[in-house]
Amino acid sequence: MSKSYVITGASRGIGLEFVRQLSTVATNQVFAIVRNKSTSTKLIELASNNKNIKILEADVTDYTQMKAAASEVSKDTGGTLDVLINNAAYIDPNHMGWALTDYEHGDILQKDLLDAFSVNVIGVIYSINAFINLVKAGQTKKVITISSGIADPDVQWASGFYQGAPYAISKAAVNLAVTKYAIQFKDEGIIFLALSPGYVDTAEEPLTPQAIADKEGQIAALRKVVPDFKGPLTPEESVSAQLQVIDGITLEATGGFISHHGDKNWL
Repeated sequence: MSKSYVITGASRGIGLEFVRQLSTVATNQVFAIVRNKSTSTKLIELASNNKNIKILEADVTDYTQMKAAASEVSKDTGGTLDVLINNAAYIDPNHMGWALTDYEHGDILQKDLLDAFSVNVIGVIYSINAFINLVKAGQTKKVITISSGIADPDVQWASGFYQGAPYAISKAAVNLAVTKYAIQFKDEGIIFLALSPGYVDTAEEPLTPQAIADKEGQIAALRKVVPDFKGPLTPEESVSAQLQVIDGITLEATGGFISHHGDKNWL
């Protein structure tokens, strides 16, 4: 059965891999939303070899642009959408190793928090609101928001990882937003899910010494939770596992926050 998919944040990493894997099914319609099409070279190359991929330019933090993107999708699908995947996210790699008390200047702390919240929470809400009527008319009726295991307070306690707060706080907030939507639309048969992709290596360029140190610190913290943790997944491994979860999720599980394993095993 052919399905239609919208993926935000599709220019690189996990989003690009979603586009790649979904487009291998020739009957699928795959709509890749990016903030800047001109710099999405890998996506453009992929789309040039796959006629079932359409690239749309829109910033998830701009509601007008997201509604325009939804209008474009509607023209191609006849007013329906089967699966919306909210993948676009923001994280400041320069401050991932900071604790909240490391912000000596309030304006920097405020900017990090607001930037994370703008993309990771408001951007998701804009995306859902823009596409919800198409999802209602779809057959599969699934809205997937890519979250993170670090939004689980139990993981924070077990790992002792108190750094990277703006990102973690924003992901915890969007999980609750997913719950709100799930409650609102359960009677209409729409499935909402916050899905952690696992710990995925999406780096496309060499890391700075500070970024390397921060990453090593994160891995060390995660090994406090899972001692035999072997290291990051590739985007291909993560997306393959996530798609199995997405395909199998039912209305009984709507509003959940689970991992690419389909449970609370975040790694």
